Amino acid sequence: MTAPGMPQHQIELEEEPIDLSDLRWHDSLVLLVFWLLFSVVFLQFFTRYVLNDSLGWTEEIARYLLIAVTFIGAVMAVRKQSMIAVEIFYRWFPRGLRRALQFGVDLVSIIFYGTMAMTCMRLAQRTRQKMVSIEVSKSYVYWGVSICFACMCLLAIWILIKHLRTGTSHLIDPEQPDELATGSE
Repeated sequence: MTAPGMPQHQIELEEEPIDLSDLRWHDSLVLLVFWLLFSVVFLQFFTRYVLNDSLGWTEEIARYLLIAVTFIGAVMAVRKQSMIAVEIFYRWFPRGLRRALQFGVDLVSIIFYGTMAMTCMRLAQRTRQKMVSIEVSKSYVYWGVSICFACMCLLAIWILIKHLRTGTSHLIDPEQPDELATGSE
């Protein structure tokens, strides 16, 4: 409702079809863990505010499920090559420099993911502490994060090989469609 004398503007919403072609079967794991997280948080809300007697384990399990969603989602982001990058500078650099920078980014990513996988693995091996609310070792959380970093490292190696083999990427040639993220060639 508008005030008298005010122009009325109609906003037309265009419905664009949702494109799920870049999703793979293993991406459903993050969705499954997300819905598990949603269920635990809803159970916590329901028992606390409706039954007035909250379950003690829901808060801690929700925290660990949030960690799982984050790192499984990060694996998906690496596969789709949608991690954060400062793309604005690439527009002003010559193609040769963009290619060298892409190689450097790929190499630093591999080193980072590999180092983090090894660090989390060592942390998981040293962790003897149990979760507060249930009798499960916290090392499982660190093992899960380590596995996610190892998957990111393997995907980053695969992406580096693709970039070297094709000589292009969405940062090197932004005007070309990026077929690496979808897996089609």
